[in-house]
Amino acid sequence: MDDVYDYLIVGSGLYGAVFAHEAKKNGKSVFVIDKRPNIGGNVYTENVEGIHVHKYGAHIFHTNHTEVWNYITQFAAFNRFTNSPVANYKGELYSLPFNMYTFNKMWGVVTPEEAAAKIAEQRREITGEPKNLEEQAISLVGRDIYEKLIKGYTEKQWGRDCKELPAFIIKRLPVRLTFDNNYFNALYQGIPVGGYTQMVANMLEGIEVRLNTDYFEHKEELDAIAEKVIYTGPIDAYFDFKLGTLEYRSVRFENELLDIPNFQGNAAVNYTDCETPWTRIIEHKWFEFGKDAQGNDLPKTVISREFSSEWKLGDEPYYPVNDEKNSALYAKYKALAANESKVIFGGRLGEYKYYDMDAVIAAALEMCKKEIS
Repeated sequence: MDDVYDYLIVGSGLYGAVFAHEAKKNGKSVFVIDKRPNIGGNVYTENVEGIHVHKYGAHIFHTNHTEVWNYITQFAAFNRFTNSPVANYKGELYSLPFNMYTFNKMWGVVTPEEAAAKIAEQRREITGEPKNLEEQAISLVGRDIYEKLIKGYTEKQWGRDCKELPAFIIKRLPVRLTFDNNYFNALYQGIPVGGYTQMVANMLEGIEVRLNTDYFEHKEELDAIAEKVIYTGPIDAYFDFKLGTLEYRSVRFENELLDIPNFQGNAAVNYTDCETPWTRIIEHKWFEFGKDAQGNDLPKTVISREFSSEWKLGDEPYYPVNDEKNSALYAKYKALAANESKVIFGGRLGEYKYYDMDAVIAAALEMCKKEIS
């Protein structure tokens, strides 16, 4: 490997793929590595019986930014999938996010005025400043919705009692006094036709990519072949955890291929009671309306049960725990990163940030403007 590249890009997720594409388009030489056996980072989709299975959890693209939408739709056509999850509380089914369908099922109310009055009456239970997540949620939507649709799900997701969780986690809860169950309510929304992996492959077309390559195992050699490094891995790992380890929540999936055409009739069903061990079940075929590429009905289905779990080093990091302690530690790592003149830290792990896909793309494009002249 004697070539000297303008950019070594560590990680082939959205941030790395956007940067790689823009750099190549601007005449720069680019080399992408990824320690996984596949491109795409956490948006990677795998074809199972004609179904694009979201291997690292459901990814539903949504944005209000026309610039980002115009950019990403160069690489894939998007379908019109709308995220309308269902909550299952001990066999009772509720529409999410909280809307008139939810309130009608919960209380039998029919008009927005009745629903608003019921919520207002229940919110009065909390007087004064909410001291924890439980009190914060009740102060926003009342006891009934909290008990059935928030408590169990939240405790499974965080592995903590709601009384032990800080109030700021739930700053607001969407309450719609309309029959609108479009979860994201974004101007643009959908799933790339053909899956995310194909979309990322289109972004990386004509770019040298090496998979199954751990940056840290070959760091000296890899750094030597590039003028600059775009690093999208965990920022604390880059500095060998010398200031301590940043914390994440992790997620475990149990996947099943079922010889039936329809398991739950919806892409996402949240299990909001405490007793069910999983947080939700994803049925992947409904992201593409149960059809294959030719528009035929798919005879089988793939489901993924999702379990939230404590994270330890070596596990896949999913959600940063952006509490005071971790935010303070990240600030110290960010100061170290600022001294690395040859390295740009980007993306969810490089910036220790909970990033929606459109925000990752926007951040990568912004960095390209600054960096690639």
